[in-house]
Amino acid sequence: MNEMYHIPVLLNESIDALNINPAGIYVDVTFGGGGHSREILKRLTTGKLVAFDSDSDTEVNKINDDRFIFVRNNFRFLHNFLRYNKINEVDGILADLGVSSHHFDDASRGFSFRHNAKIDMRMNKNAVFSATQLLNEYAESELKRIFRDYGELTNAYQLAKIIVEKRSKMPIKTVEDFLTAIKQVTPKKDENKFLAKVFQSLRIEVNKEIDALEQLLVHSFKSLKNKGRLVVITYHSVEDRLVKNFMRSGNTDGTIKKDFYGNTDCPFKLITRKPIVPNDAEIEKNSRARSAKLRIAEKMK
Repeated sequence: MNEMYHIPVLLNESIDALNINPAGIYVDVTFGGGGHSREILKRLTTGKLVAFDSDSDTEVNKINDDRFIFVRNNFRFLHNFLRYNKINEVDGILADLGVSSHHFDDASRGFSFRHNAKIDMRMNKNAVFSATQLLNEYAESELKRIFRDYGELTNAYQLAKIIVEKRSKMPIKTVEDFLTAIKQVTPKKDENKFLAKVFQSLRIEVNKEIDALEQLLVHSFKSLKNKGRLVVITYHSVEDRLVKNFMRSGNTDGTIKKDFYGNTDCPFKLITRKPIVPNDAEIEKNSRARSAKLRIAEKMK
């Protein structure tokens, strides 16, 4: 494994949460550098592991093991690819939703506001739509929606307005172009935190991350065996809210259904009421860990 690709957060906690059966079938839907996958394989004997990743860069980390199946595609297609591999049900599904350090460190991918490059942000490099197109083509109302919903930014309107104004004079093509365009609405206090939310918003929209996550959650219910575990590490409130809603209610909008007798009718049992978070030592070693939350649920029917 390329150690610089991605340092797994909450590694032991997330693998323990899967409650691994050595003969079971497990899915790592966010393969990346393969850190989680390798730990799962260590605990399997005759079992199998299926790993998903849409980024071609991850292929160098593939594991040479007869028990390992690699699917270079988005986890939104979980159910279809499991069936393609003649797998009807699995014992556990793990998702580490964070963007890897590899993506931020590789300037050419355009994920970070710290490097000047083409503002790209495609997780799948073969995808057609990039952040450059988004910034230059989306209507003001759509830009406002992205920054409000995915970045939870209080000045989403001003941000969208200034982008439309600046691009009418000159296309926004690079990170530097973009930072210059939004400079007058970027607060000097907490500038890095603000820009991180702006770039997060663009990345989520470019890669349709929320839509993909919703599909993954629905497909996880179809794919898990009874007593199968769903283990998810989230990094920002938008995705965490979605995961929390699904685990508590069985649907992504969080509507709790009740049976005839008034009992909560949810297909999952929460293994932990509150999310597990990294300790101070892990946060000190890995800055990505600061916002991580691990949520665990077990399918009950």
